[in-house]
Amino acid sequence: MYCSKYRQFMSVLVVLGLAACMAACKPSVTREDPNTVTDLSGNWNDTDSRKVSEEMIQDVLSQRWLSKFNASHGRVPTVIVGTVRNLSHDHINTRTFVSDIRRALINSGEVSFVASSEERGEIRGERKDQDLNASEETRKAMGNETGADFMLKGTINSIVDAIKGEQTRFYQVDLTLIDLSSNQLVWAGQQKIKKSIAQSGLRL
Repeated sequence: MYCSKYRQFMSVLVVLGLAACMAACKPSVTREDPNTVTDLSGNWNDTDSRKVSEEMIQDVLSQRWLSKFNASHGRVPTVIVGTVRNLSHDHINTRTFVSDIRRALINSGEVSFVASSEERGEIRGERKDQDLNASEETRKAMGNETGADFMLKGTINSIVDAIKGEQTRFYQVDLTLIDLSSNQLVWAGQQKIKKSIAQSGLRL
């Protein structure tokens, strides 16, 4: 009788323990404003991407190349964003950074924008399909694309210095604007971010 009650008691304890463990392991989710500055690890993050892209676009649009082009051509320039290479220590999604750059350029109203090489390949495939399947009135002909006047491209680099639980992360973003007709560099921009991280038992 005693053994039976003991087994029942232990079974109850096991069930309660499992229930407590499941409750403790349940994730807690809090929705935040996407513009909230969050810096947990010190790595490159969405705030860095947004801040750098906006400041660099403000710089590129304030330089003389833009007014000279407007005066000589009587229209706004057409820009395409080329490759932005990640040469840093972090795993950086450069697609997000390029998207931030493109958004800032489009929203400025100072330039027009054309699709990336990857996007153009998909669009050209659609036009080829229209040549075979769409009606004469609605199909879009090949050879009517708008060519870009300038390409914006660059790199993201980093330097990490660490000792005894303290770390400094330095990021440098370099962008250049290239005239596609002459290969001339009409603008070179640079933005730097420096972060200090203090953490017990920090490991690289």
